[in-house]
Amino acid sequence: MSESLPLTWFAGGCHCGGVRFEVALPPVVEAQTCNCSMCAKTGFLHVIVPESRFRLIKGADRLAEYTFNTRVARHLFCSECGIKSFYRPRSNPDGWSVNGRCLDEADGLELNITAFDGRNWEANSGLLAHLSREPS
Repeated sequence: MSESLPLTWFAGGCHCGGVRFEVALPPVVEAQTCNCSMCAKTGFLHVIVPESRFRLIKGADRLAEYTFNTRVARHLFCSECGIKSFYRPRSNPDGWSVNGRCLDEADGLELNITAFDGRNWEANSGLLAHLSREPS
């Protein structure tokens, strides 16, 4: 299982560089595309990680928040360029969903991308819960 493999810190950020983050990932990562109303319009590529594997390096003061529907997910955008590099998902409130497309470089990283049916979120959200759990 990928959790037992060594982790590498990857840097990323928004378009203008005002928001910067780092995320620790194994060499092979599960990633999801989603067809929900938000992701279908933004092209977000979900890489969900536990809290301990995410660091906000710069730009906390630039983050604007958007919530909708249940108001549980915290969609965070750079207030300068509008890019959502990461957010706190409703499916994984104990972790972060990083936009794989916002990583600076992904050398040595294999993203296994699967489709997630976010239009039917209530029926499918449990399929993502394991992604933000710390390995035992």
